[in-house]
Amino acid sequence: MKILLLGKNGQVGWELQRSLAPLGELIALDRHSADGLCGNLAEPDAVRATIRKIKPDVIVNAAAYTAVDKAESDVEQAFLVNGRASQVLAEEAKTLDAWLVHYSTDYVFNGQGSSPWQETDDVAPLNQYGESKLAGEQAITASGCKHLIFRTSWVYGARGNNFAKTMLRLAKDRETLNVIADQIGAPTGADLIADVTALAVRQASQQPQLSGLYHLVASGEVSWHGYASHVIAFAKANGEQLAVTAVTPIDTAAYPTPAKRPLNSRLNTQKLRDNFSLHLPDWQSGVTRMLREVLNK
Repeated sequence: MKILLLGKNGQVGWELQRSLAPLGELIALDRHSADGLCGNLAEPDAVRATIRKIKPDVIVNAAAYTAVDKAESDVEQAFLVNGRASQVLAEEAKTLDAWLVHYSTDYVFNGQGSSPWQETDDVAPLNQYGESKLAGEQAITASGCKHLIFRTSWVYGARGNNFAKTMLRLAKDRETLNVIADQIGAPTGADLIADVTALAVRQASQQPQLSGLYHLVASGEVSWHGYASHVIAFAKANGEQLAVTAVTPIDTAAYPTPAKRPLNSRLNTQKLRDNFSLHLPDWQSGVTRMLREVLNK
């Protein structure tokens, strides 16, 4: 099996390099071209030429335009990378009879209510980032290629910046942290996403009927405030010297941003668990493992 991975240096892409390697020959690219190959989704035609040169059996797209607030003003670029480039990947996958693995987001929904979103629920993005990711999903589905689209949310990795690291950094200097408490989701590790992807690719390559759209997040739910509180409590229990004495809950309305955020980021993972016979661990276990790595505990 020949696998082309795009976005190799992102949080998920970094972990995918590890999880996909045992499945076959892995060609991993980032946005910087090398050896006449292009992995920059802002250059869809060059990416198309790269796919035709490599002729992969599986294309895994871990690259995306993810600057949620910037996308409100940088609409054309967001749609080029998240929408048009996804269409190109899907067209080439269809031609090669290859699988396309793609990652999307809970931002395709309107973020209301309190029930976990199902794959069949109506979509209604709140912002341009969500619109651009939805455009990518729709282009892939319309192409007729064999695909696995994984919607996820609140993704973190031990490598690079993440919410937990930001909280720990601020907690060293501030006595009070104000953290949003009315947005609910499940912190989901890039390592979990990568491991599930590898397992799903292996199963789907033998069972084409598994092609489709899936929700992929860790089990359980929490607010950003609860998430921050968990991180701070763990750090203190493990000997970190922090100045913070209070983590104060605030509403989203108290922290305005250019792009509107969903309050309900819960995703129902029943379809994924049933189709691939998977167990998804609770969010706390993944976050704790990441914190141990970050804090070297």
